[in-house]
Amino acid sequence: MTSLKRSLASDPYASNISSKVYVRSTKSGKVQKIVQELYLRQDIPCSSRLCSSCLKTAPRDASGAQAPFVLSERPAGTKGYPQGHYLVPDTNALLNALDLFEQTSAFYDVIILQTVLEELRNRSLPLYNRLIGLTKSEEKRFYVFFNDFRLETYVVRDEGESINDRNDKAVRRAVKWYSEHLTQAVKSAGGSSKKVPAVVMLSDDKENLKKAKRDGIQACSLSDYVGGLENADQLLDMISVVKEGRELRDAKAAENLYQEYFSVSKMMTGVKNGTLHQGIFNVSPYNYLEGSIHVPAFDKSLLVLGRENINRAVQGDVVVVEVLPKDQWKEPSTKIIEEETINKDENADGEDGEAVVTERERRALQEEVRKVHSKGSEGRPQPTARVVGVVKRNWRQYVGHVDEASVSQSVKQGRKLQTVFLIPMDKRIPKIRVRTRQAGEIMGKRVLVTIDSWDRDSRYPVGHFVRSLGELETKGAETEALLLEYDVQYRPFPKAVLDCLPVEGHDWKVPESTEDPGWRGRRDLRGLQICSIDPIGCQDIDDALHARPLPNGNFEVGVHIADVSHFVKPNNAMDAEASIRGTTVYLVDKRIDMLPMLLGTDLCSLKPYVERYAFSAIWEITPDAEIVNSEFTKSVIKSREAFSYEQAQIRVDDASQQDELTKAMRTLLMLSKKFKQKRMDAGALSLSSPEVRVETESETSDPIDIKTKKHLDTMSLVEEFMLLANTSVAAKIYEAFPQTAMLRRHGAPPKTNFEELGNQLKVKRGLELRTSSSKELADSLDGCVDPKEPFFNTLVRIMATRCMMSAEYFCSGTQAYPEFRHYGLASEIYTHFTSPIRRYADLVAHRQLAAAIDYEPLDASVRSKGKLEAVCKNINVRHRNAQQAGRASIEYYVGQALKGRIVEEEGFVMKVFSNGFVVFVPRFGIESLIRLRDLADTEPESTFDAENYVLKTSGSREVEVELFEKVVVRISDVKEESTGKRKVKLELVKTGTK
Repeated sequence: MTSLKRSLASDPYASNISSKVYVRSTKSGKVQKIVQELYLRQDIPCSSRLCSSCLKTAPRDASGAQAPFVLSERPAGTKGYPQGHYLVPDTNALLNALDLFEQTSAFYDVIILQTVLEELRNRSLPLYNRLIGLTKSEEKRFYVFFNDFRLETYVVRDEGESINDRNDKAVRRAVKWYSEHLTQAVKSAGGSSKKVPAVVMLSDDKENLKKAKRDGIQACSLSDYVGGLENADQLLDMISVVKEGRELRDAKAAENLYQEYFSVSKMMTGVKNGTLHQGIFNVSPYNYLEGSIHVPAFDKSLLVLGRENINRAVQGDVVVVEVLPKDQWKEPSTKIIEEETINKDENADGEDGEAVVTERERRALQEEVRKVHSKGSEGRPQPTARVVGVVKRNWRQYVGHVDEASVSQSVKQGRKLQTVFLIPMDKRIPKIRVRTRQAGEIMGKRVLVTIDSWDRDSRYPVGHFVRSLGELETKGAETEALLLEYDVQYRPFPKAVLDCLPVEGHDWKVPESTEDPGWRGRRDLRGLQICSIDPIGCQDIDDALHARPLPNGNFEVGVHIADVSHFVKPNNAMDAEASIRGTTVYLVDKRIDMLPMLLGTDLCSLKPYVERYAFSAIWEITPDAEIVNSEFTKSVIKSREAFSYEQAQIRVDDASQQDELTKAMRTLLMLSKKFKQKRMDAGALSLSSPEVRVETESETSDPIDIKTKKHLDTMSLVEEFMLLANTSVAAKIYEAFPQTAMLRRHGAPPKTNFEELGNQLKVKRGLELRTSSSKELADSLDGCVDPKEPFFNTLVRIMATRCMMSAEYFCSGTQAYPEFRHYGLASEIYTHFTSPIRRYADLVAHRQLAAAIDYEPLDASVRSKGKLEAVCKNINVRHRNAQQAGRASIEYYVGQALKGRIVEEEGFVMKVFSNGFVVFVPRFGIESLIRLRDLADTEPESTFDAENYVLKTSGSREVEVELFEKVVVRISDVKEESTGKRKVKLELVKTGTK
């Protein structure tokens, strides 16, 4: 038998081949030997415009075009490198200070090695994505050099050598090659050696720097390099102080404050055998010393109480916890505990003798413990746990302001390095220690910081300053703060994305000739009476509708959706950008688009009186709202009118209007009511959320008035047919692609989610909340009425909404069919299809539907379950962030609208604590905390009846507050000391009793 194994000895290119050998065990227990061959090349260019030799040998694409070289022929010089220089950072430099590389004042002409890029991706995917963004920036000139594929720069890992040491060696080899290569290139061109730019390795690894200098390689630490730049003072603040801080603390031999984390292997073993549990750590918005973690093994969330048990976990971290003994289980706190009042005026430099729990915190927690133990067994204790390790830090950039009390008065005007506290806008995030030379300059401003570390010997996390956003309370700074806080991608669309737009721009039109390729497979629906119905001022019109009677007495109804997939092709730059953004974000004064405005508000938008490409779902429907048949087709439409909800309602209600379009809307309205009733009969939920609209001045965007959104029948009309389209498309794409259909599910909430609300309704109103099915829940919510107070039912629905699970996008192959169900809509299967201009999930559904009807083949990216899972994970986060950003924007503008005003309004008590209560004000859609100390100049004494949800005060002011009670509050605006945000302040005027 002849061996097919290639003999490297007889191969003339054997010197260009490197092998990597891996050994792995299979599921069956066999051992496999895997040999990976690397084909090393000499045509991978250096990409410096100084080099003509690489220009001759650089590879070209199929059309013969060559990628333009990135690195400048005249790179910037500094004091240390006056001849100009290129930078080559190692992985640590990027991990510790990527913010620096994003600055526009420095850090141009940077070589990113393949070795470094891959290591960064393994260490931090968010940083990797930010770095990829920099490599696409034409201005910054970042070049990815594939050093592991170039013959001269590839290095072999020596026996016994660690991967880190091998990677450091690869960085040094690449830097040395670049230096020698550019020297040769300049000399070959007849230039002087003085014109050769320096190639500088940046690293904070002392051993790596030592070896570089030994090998004659130009290298320096980040702080040394930044110290030689013009704006060194500002940039030095952005370097991570982790190592410096550690050295200082080691010198002090500080005592550890927190328990050491378990090893990774111990955590994995514990989670696997059920002795430990893994979940996402969430902090209570009312008590910063109380966290919770939902884990599958327990019906109720695990409570984590106190700093020692929280053990350096931060909101959103994926943690591993150990359940405490049952005699330590407790009830959730009924007391408001706020960090700004407990730990006011702390010294940011106070490392010596620092305690993990302050005396004030200990007293606050002990009061809670005494209260629980005094109840005996009557309470409803929850399991408690302690954090024993962090699987994944979900740290991000945080917006906040400097605590003025932590700034030394003597150095406010100077440039002395000092440690200050940064108080994040998000109250769930602990104070962050930041070392800065700019304390005096950044006081009173919104600033952006990053957490670098949180060691056992530091009470608070340590971070570094990134940049200032502007003065507190200025519209620009507060809006940018909001976008950053919710991770909204708001940068302008890069040139690569804009290059994907039609070259005709706003002059693009649907081709006149139906023989044009653009008409292929499209149905001509321009003759139909089609219209759109949207909120006032809507420019990105995704959907339009039509209805007409059929000879057999039934109706033809069509939902026509903007054909975005015609303009956004899979895997191009615009598609990649849209998939990252995930959704359009709507703020009070602006819209952050998922797609460039040319598409969103013009070429894709189904504007009236112009022809547009659409994707149409058309049904034959009986007068009783039974579906006879359905079909899907690409189409060309011409909308007759773009109505607002209000305009459409007026037209439908006007009996004198008897034109075809108005009759069609009346038909749609009649059918929509029947569809809605069928959904309700099937158990669909009618939930509620506080909705207000902020009216702004057109030129300045300053708020003028706040109005509660009024629900109109025309809103339900559009909603019902969008739901019909979404469920119809979901069934179609699942039938065609059972493993990879893009769907949306809403899981049934655990019964424990409704325990508290159910008990509240039973105690306060004698009502029963049944939750065994969505139908039972819907019926019992309908029964939650108070004849004396019409708003009570809405209040209960708002509170019930907060007990729900979040709906989520998923790939059909990842769930069993029963799990597809959308609980809130009582639908077996559901997707999003009707808003592709503003949601990426809908664009994916469009591509799958186009393939399902054989309009065009399905791109590989939409066939891959793995890729779709990654897309779903991102768009779920983006969708949630967009909702939160929108709510935060309304909250900010409501505060601005009330600035300088004092009004009295009715409100309802939503939550009662032992030292305060939460009031919801329907008029403004706001809820706010009223603490005992807000009731009078001297805080009154109080007794709290937790079983009956009643708070009574005595002494300086006597009031009795109970859950669901109607109260009158005085509303004013106040700048919140803890977050620097202007918020509404509520003062209790009177209750139902006093």
